[in-house]
Amino acid sequence: MRDHVGYGPNPPDPQWPGGARLALNLVVNYEEGAEYGPLEGDGFAESILSDIAPSPPLPGLRNRNIESLYEYGSRVGIWRVLRLFKQRGIAPTMYLVGRALELNPAVGEAVAEAGCDTVCHGWRWVDYLEMDEAQEREHIARTVETIERLTGTRPLGWYTGRPSPNTRRLVVEHGGFLFDSDDYNDDLPYWVDVGGRDHLVIPHSFDNNDSRFARGSGLETADQLFAYLRDGFDWLYAEGAERPAMMTMSMHCRLIGRAGRIAGLARFLDHVLAHDRVWICQRTEIAQHWHATHGR
Repeated sequence: MRDHVGYGPNPPDPQWPGGARLALNLVVNYEEGAEYGPLEGDGFAESILSDIAPSPPLPGLRNRNIESLYEYGSRVGIWRVLRLFKQRGIAPTMYLVGRALELNPAVGEAVAEAGCDTVCHGWRWVDYLEMDEAQEREHIARTVETIERLTGTRPLGWYTGRPSPNTRRLVVEHGGFLFDSDDYNDDLPYWVDVGGRDHLVIPHSFDNNDSRFARGSGLETADQLFAYLRDGFDWLYAEGAERPAMMTMSMHCRLIGRAGRIAGLARFLDHVLAHDRVWICQRTEIAQHWHATHGR
């Protein structure tokens, strides 16, 4: 059942730590190598979220352009992004695709060293919409095990990105998760009932997201990215004097990790760091705060 009402005109005071006006969560999606492709047993090649996307799938054939563009994220982009966050003293949230991490275990070590929190991002970066329930259940368990083994941290959140109708129920059934983020419909976390159990949703963002570079939105330059992120931040920060909220900024190593784009992220981080009463936090911290302060 859909909920078109939510909190309505009077959302709750989230009571962010330190009286913050805004909780800002920075998310790095690590997907490279887990996308569609014949080498992974798929019947077609990936076609979205790269510098030449969207492109038509190639049934039965490899698309070396797409493969190579994705590889930039795992070979170069991830390291440039992590260096920038380290320079700014920020440990971002990592959305980790299990298969991608398995293909590049050094990323798991770097994530642990940086102090990032980890969120499961599926076993593969594929569409789970029509996946058999038993297979999706197995993917959930396999993802958790892989991330915990390669980072030393048990992930406490879930985000598929292309979920099935069963995903949330299967995540709750698996257990051990504080939240999932497979919704985009609010500026605050909220509770849902899943099979008689209270379950926390922390909405994700396609809005403040570098995927705009690959979605034909007209976003082309670092300055445009910075301007959009800055304006969203400034508006939420001003509203936060009376109605504190949450902002998620999401990025992909093969996109934001390019030299001509990451400058926009750097400018945004510097803009944020010039403000007080901003809680720059990890997604798991938001979940822990909500459970403690607004738990059921």
